[in-house]
Amino acid sequence: METDHQQIDYRRALEALRNGVPNRDAVSVLGSNQRKAESAFLERLSSVAAFAADGKQVPGLLIAGGFGTGKSHLLDYLKHLAVVKDFVCSRVVISKETPLFDPAKVYLAAIDGAMVPGLSGEAVREIALRLQPKSRRYAEFFEWANGPASGLSDLFKATILLHERLNNDPELVDQITNFWSGERLSVSRIRQGLKQINCSGMYSLKPVKVKDLALQRFIFASRLILAAGYSGWVLLFDEVELVGRYSLLQRGRSYAELARWMGRVEGELYPGLTAVATITDDFGLAVLQEKSDRDIVGARLRGKETDEYITLAGRAETGMRLIEREALTLEPPDESALAHTYERLKEIHSKAYGWDPPEIPTAATSVRRAMRSYVRRWVNEWDLKRLYPGAELLAEEEQEIRPTYEQDDSLEQPSEPLQED
Repeated sequence: METDHQQIDYRRALEALRNGVPNRDAVSVLGSNQRKAESAFLERLSSVAAFAADGKQVPGLLIAGGFGTGKSHLLDYLKHLAVVKDFVCSRVVISKETPLFDPAKVYLAAIDGAMVPGLSGEAVREIALRLQPKSRRYAEFFEWANGPASGLSDLFKATILLHERLNNDPELVDQITNFWSGERLSVSRIRQGLKQINCSGMYSLKPVKVKDLALQRFIFASRLILAAGYSGWVLLFDEVELVGRYSLLQRGRSYAELARWMGRVEGELYPGLTAVATITDDFGLAVLQEKSDRDIVGARLRGKETDEYITLAGRAETGMRLIEREALTLEPPDESALAHTYERLKEIHSKAYGWDPPEIPTAATSVRRAMRSYVRRWVNEWDLKRLYPGAELLAEEEQEIRPTYEQDDSLEQPSEPLQED
């Protein structure tokens, strides 16, 4: 007999599956049938430590699938796998509020959505509490941060020292962890702290542009996570196909950012970090070919004739090649996967409502039918049979929804200007 708590968990999972919106409960009871993607992801997790020791970033994983094929469900499942292996994990949904082309907003979303294994609360604050200044990990972190290879502004070097030594100013320590989380911290406040520990003039403190500061925060946070004893940092980017609705310039910037997070930007790596991104499987045809992005984005960027845009053009072309050539396509559900999922769902429905669900005739297997379509049909039919026993039921097939790639200027609200922090 199931406990009340277990029944609530099962009902919560079924509610998510009815609506086609995965949550932790749905993922935990169903798992995933995407073995290739799971294997590729676990292989990357196993390489993070070795790559980080060599100052390298593990190449990311790009996953393609149609609408409703389980991309979001898979990301939640991969997050579960990563957290079990002691990785800090951040889910970033590309949206109007979090455009892929804006590293500052992506960082804020990543920190806000970070899950720290075994802990709750604000991610960076919890991670910072695990730092042990006398440990070998911390010594390596401190040496790296203060070395020329880190590329970090002296703002980070100074705040690391202050976080370690300031025992009499908890307010400033709190402001420092907020700064590491993406908030502002004035240079003058850092100077005050250095004066308190008799280290005035030790660092050359200069303001940093917001975009540059965001990218440095990613580098810093990746190393901070390792220094605190975690296995690494996993970024999970969902709904990357929204890029197709940006203007041409911002699509170019987004392709370049995708190349960055996939670890394909030469000379700019994030040791300790790896990423997974999902995108619709028709993006290459609908956007790269039919919108001619593959042919015109690079040329348009180079036409601006500045070093910044010439570099951006090369990175954008790398990102587009990744989408066309290296995306791992989700496998359609086969009969074995359908049978396993059906039996598992039947068991969950039984435990959730304390009844014996009747058998439901299985619809013909189709490579075009998404797993979500089967799952919602089964769950809905059992719901109706439980509520209206003996009634004649006629299930209608849901219409396939296709994403649109029409340009939407409202998705490009002005980003925070590259002001000095």
